[in-house]
Amino acid sequence: MGFLLRWICALLLVAATWNPTPWNYVRWARANADVQLPLVVLLGLLLFVAYVIYLRATLRSIGPFGMGLILAVVAALLWVLWDYGVLDLSDRNLSAWIGILALSLVLGIGLSWSLVRRRLSGQADVDDVDE
Repeated sequence: MGFLLRWICALLLVAATWNPTPWNYVRWARANADVQLPLVVLLGLLLFVAYVIYLRATLRSIGPFGMGLILAVVAALLWVLWDYGVLDLSDRNLSAWIGILALSLVLGIGLSWSLVRRRLSGQADVDDVDE
């Protein structure tokens, strides 16, 4: 349940930033920057803070190599689904949602990896502390 919640939060974060529907921050900010600039800046900063939290945790737990590896596995899965005719990537909206899903998986796995590692190995991760 913990991973699922972290992944759903990552999915909401990425989809709220941009998605192919009219309901996303990027389109709203472009349309309302002249009228509601302070609100656009505030919401942009809140999204930025959320991304910093997710990206920092992801980079600390799985690193850039792990992020690339997860994206490679997702890309290989998509390739297999496309090759067997299960997935049609000619629809741009579907392709955009698949990209959003892939990025949210990277962030969700990165945020949950320390918990997975602790369960598999029995060892807890400890941050470096300067004394």
